[in-house]
Amino acid sequence: SIPAQLAGRDLLGIAQTGSGKTAAFALPILSQIIALGSKRKPKTARALVLVPTRELAVQVEEVFRLLSKGAHISTALVLGGVSRHSQVKRLQPGVDILIATPGRLTDLVRERDVTLADTKWLVLDEADRMLDMGFINDVKRLAKATAPDRRTALFSATMPEEIAELAKGPTTVVVGYDDP
Repeated sequence: SIPAQLAGRDLLGIAQTGSGKTAAFALPILSQIIALGSKRKPKTARALVLVPTRELAVQVEEVFRLLSKGAHISTALVLGGVSRHSQVKRLQPGVDILIATPGRLTDLVRERDVTLADTKWLVLDEADRMLDMGFINDVKRLAKATAPDRRTALFSATMPEEIAELAKGPTTVVVGYDDP
């Protein structure tokens, strides 16, 4: 999946939990963001990773921090159940990587605390679980709010029709966890 993403292709990945999919989407995004330099726009995110749960959001951020150690990459978590004010404050200067649950991010976008218009990378991690949890409409709205020329990567353990529809495109590459 990494070469396809570095080549600017969209990706639909079917991968079991624990198969390394976070690194598979984090490394290409980090590589490209590092090449851009550190100039960020206020209230924006260069890359957005949507996840279904707070626990997964924390895990994904830890992987991004580990892989970008020493590279001056800024990350932010946006999720329910914690202080909204601290999240808004963290987003003020703009961030490189935003890891979010759909519900809280939808609220922040609606209230103009963050804009996704400049977001060039969108990852839907555990897309099947987001569907099961009823987030599909929020996910569609958030995806539509990102840059029209964004790169999209969807990772899922299974591939329901609604998720496959989100990924359709002429340059989408489909990879399975057992592919070389």
